[in-house]
Amino acid sequence: MSDLRTIIIDDIEVEVDPALTLIQACEQAGIEIPRFCYHERLSIAGNCRMCLVEVVGGPPKPAASCAMQVRDLRPGPDGAPPVVKTNSPMVKKAREGVMEFLLINHPLDCPICDQGGECDLQDQAMAYGVDFSRFREPKRAVDNMDLGPLVGTAMTRCISCTRCVRFITEVAGMPELGQTGRGEDAEITSYLGQTLDSEMQGNIVDLCPVGALTSKPYAFTARPWELTKTETIDVMDALGSNIRVDTKGREVMRILPRNHDGVNEEWLSDRSRYVWDGLRRQRLDKPYVRKDGKLTPVSWPEALAAAADAMKGKTVAGLVGDLAPVEAAFALKQLVEGQGGRVECRVDGVKLPAGNRSAYVGTATIEEIESAGMILLVGSNPRQEAPVLNARIRKAWLRGAKVARIGEPADLTYDVIELGTGRAALKNLAEMDHADKRGIPGVMIVGQGALRGEDGAAVLAAAMATAADAESKFLVLHTAASRVGAMDAGCTTDGGIEAALDGADVIYALGVDEIDLPDGRTVIYQGSHGDRGAHRADIILPGAAYTEEQGLFVNTEGRPQLALRAGFPPGEAKENWAILRALSSELGATQPWNSLAELRQVLVADVPHLKQIDQVPENEWQVPEQGEVGEGDFGPAIEKHYLTNPILRASEVMGELTALAASRKPAKLAAE
Repeated sequence: MSDLRTIIIDDIEVEVDPALTLIQACEQAGIEIPRFCYHERLSIAGNCRMCLVEVVGGPPKPAASCAMQVRDLRPGPDGAPPVVKTNSPMVKKAREGVMEFLLINHPLDCPICDQGGECDLQDQAMAYGVDFSRFREPKRAVDNMDLGPLVGTAMTRCISCTRCVRFITEVAGMPELGQTGRGEDAEITSYLGQTLDSEMQGNIVDLCPVGALTSKPYAFTARPWELTKTETIDVMDALGSNIRVDTKGREVMRILPRNHDGVNEEWLSDRSRYVWDGLRRQRLDKPYVRKDGKLTPVSWPEALAAAADAMKGKTVAGLVGDLAPVEAAFALKQLVEGQGGRVECRVDGVKLPAGNRSAYVGTATIEEIESAGMILLVGSNPRQEAPVLNARIRKAWLRGAKVARIGEPADLTYDVIELGTGRAALKNLAEMDHADKRGIPGVMIVGQGALRGEDGAAVLAAAMATAADAESKFLVLHTAASRVGAMDAGCTTDGGIEAALDGADVIYALGVDEIDLPDGRTVIYQGSHGDRGAHRADIILPGAAYTEEQGLFVNTEGRPQLALRAGFPPGEAKENWAILRALSSELGATQPWNSLAELRQVLVADVPHLKQIDQVPENEWQVPEQGEVGEGDFGPAIEKHYLTNPILRASEVMGELTALAASRKPAKLAAE
């Protein structure tokens, strides 16, 4: 601990790392410093001057604490520790002056501003400002810019903290915003007046310390003090981002990110943040049974009796969809296997080996990507599959990591070394000697696009053997939030989905909406939205969406996380585990639990690592047997980024974003 330095902040003696800035040192001492432009995950701008402090024995003027490091402080007389004051008359007067300047052109529209109640400027003006202004000239006004359907603008309120510019440039890697002009003419604007193209643009709403950038879909629908806040987990991709769901009455009003350094830091992708209007539309709110070729609403007892009659004495295939919590997948497995049927969760046909957790999850954590020196992407486009993970790879690249890719070219917001587009490049790589890479921390990320072909298992084995040779960490990037948890629970059949469906008379589809189910079978669909699965169904049992029931979800790195209930399912819809429990008693094969807690006890007894909430278990490294890798390119894992599940497809905002993305693509020339 000898490299720490002692400083005195407001008569409190603290030992801190000399590389810290004064604002960070003050935070360690438990002293709050006001700030507008400083953000710990962005570069330092030092342009709002709100964080001024007094350095005793330093210059006779206040210093910006965000831009001065502890190592820059001079010791006091006779080598005494440096002294910093954060509440002296000099500091107080400086802050009042800065606040007065910031409010010179700020409009007086707090009562109608959508940021009211959550506005840093409002809070800090009350805490550190003065209650009068000497400014008598007319205020300047700025034209608002159109940034697209997600971010609303009121640029007259902008205080030029440049947080949005720094985020979109540094973290999102899409330099679409900047500051033009000087003095009174300075303003933040988009490049050539274009709308934003980033999949993470909603984060600039969180970063804006005033009401200049607001959430367009949420605007004027609720005030923060009216909302009930629930901390839960996102399921729009397999990253498992930590989120907060804000509800007003029974309706979800907005979704915000929570800080989790190991998963999503404090960022959230746009499809996760703005999907909440899809939770209201196209909902299944009552059971249906197909009578005379037509789906007819029925009561729960009738629907459960119809489902039980359809399953009795028949061969049943249980399929687990992309959004099912582990408890529901496990309950389905117990129910269907108890009837002599088979269960499968790899509904898209990916060749992931059951029982080998190092092969379907990997050995790397998401946090380890940040410190990697080399990153290889195989059949993956992380910008489309998990935008927040892509930002983490970009962070590693900014720190000097080399990123290489085998797969179709795409703009990932950072420089990529292209090794080839498909299997031939992987075979070449597998035959090379990787002894030179053994000292460098590396991560290989294999996407679902590489594992969907007939030779998916051989591709996975070749990739794992290459990672083992280079002594690199390994990560499988999933696209379905439920996949890892369902595989942990053992929802797999030897031979995959073809073997599970082979000879099945009845298909029990738990939220399966991404594939076409075969004709000539009775389909029981349990899910939340009237999507592809419900249209094909003969019996519909309405279930809860991810914000409407408690559930475990295991993310792409194998971390079990607990999603909590923010609201209740609409109409007669019920929680997924409860439907399966009720159906089991109707079948005369009553499951040995009556509550979610009892179900979890049985689940954890079967799969012990699921009780380690928010911890990444270490997986024993096992390279599968090598197979014959075929020919051809790796296809995309996702066709349309904003339409990957039924909740997204029910959202109007996501439809608008999809249309915008399609209009931005350059039109193909006749010769192409």
